[in-house]
Amino acid sequence: MPRMLVTLLTLAVGLAPAVAQQPPRRPPVVSPEIKDGKDGKKAITFRLLAPKAEKVLLNSSDIPSEKNPPEPRELKKGDNGVWETTLDVAPGTYRYKFNVDGAAVSDPQNPAVSESFTTAWSLVRVPGAAWMDTADVPHGAVASITYKSTAAGKTRRAHVYTPPGYETSTDKYPVLYLLHGAGDCDDSWTSVGRAHDILDNLIAAKKAVPMIVVMPAGHDAKFAGMFGPPPQGGQPTARFEDDFEKDLRPHIEKTYRVKTDRADRAVAGLSMGGAQTLSLFLSKPKDFAAVGVFSSGIFAQNMDDWEKANKEKVTGAAAAKEGLKVFWFATGKDDFLLNSTRNTVAMFKKNEVPPVYAETDGAHTWIKWQQYLNEFAPMLFK
Repeated sequence: MPRMLVTLLTLAVGLAPAVAQQPPRRPPVVSPEIKDGKDGKKAITFRLLAPKAEKVLLNSSDIPSEKNPPEPRELKKGDNGVWETTLDVAPGTYRYKFNVDGAAVSDPQNPAVSESFTTAWSLVRVPGAAWMDTADVPHGAVASITYKSTAAGKTRRAHVYTPPGYETSTDKYPVLYLLHGAGDCDDSWTSVGRAHDILDNLIAAKKAVPMIVVMPAGHDAKFAGMFGPPPQGGQPTARFEDDFEKDLRPHIEKTYRVKTDRADRAVAGLSMGGAQTLSLFLSKPKDFAAVGVFSSGIFAQNMDDWEKANKEKVTGAAAAKEGLKVFWFATGKDDFLLNSTRNTVAMFKKNEVPPVYAETDGAHTWIKWQQYLNEFAPMLFK
């Protein structure tokens, strides 16, 4: 027998046991998969390979359901060990996680994520909403920045959007401080909120003026305890308002080409960020020309008691209302903070600082806050 043939046979025999020991090939898994759905919506199929799991759920507070807040959706297990479920959704950007026998699990087939205060969510973008889709228009830039917070005694992070043309221009720009809600972080307004796409599209359509948007980390001692310490350890101790005044705003005005007159400064926020927005405004009402409150209000058990305790601040806001060009509230009719919004709007009206109030459909979800930003931004700096 020729030597080469003997060698090949020997190799084949030697490899046989290794080939036999290879694990069975796993079925291909695509998740999430987006197809056309019913009534102009899109159908998203979520899948997870977990052959030994007893129960798999899909958790998402962003995807609407008949119940408010949405309950976990059950996935069905196939013969191949792949669990799946299909949901019809409107165009938008949504966060989700799997729950496998009680353990929270990100989608291993999906690299897109959105950070929050203590974790990261899988993220799915459903195209079809032209106002926040990534379009063929000039794009701004989003930078993740760090700054020294003397108020907090630590380094903090923020995200900053600069409009198209900022890098090649010498112009100064107005600035919007855009605050996130409880449980989220400074990444949220761009990852799931799509603030940069919304602003790019508005500016390209000449519906909004070019502006810088600053999205800081908002958790402080008052709100952080609701969620436990962040993964890196250490509970925030300083008030967000102190960090804003002493550190964040001076850092932005020193580092970026922002205009510093009242007419060129706005602040807005959702939920927790909406309450912080009102706190900043009431502390220094002459500092802001525009204020936006999304799905929020003053968090007080008794508004009359709060008003009495803060009469000086309310009076100061009324005295400064001449330079307040935009004072805008919006909350969904199914939002659990609806009464807080209504009570806050009524209090300001009684004290002759009447807001414009939009009571919309929907609940406490990102699809509403994306829409509110799209409506609010065109009002600014006109």
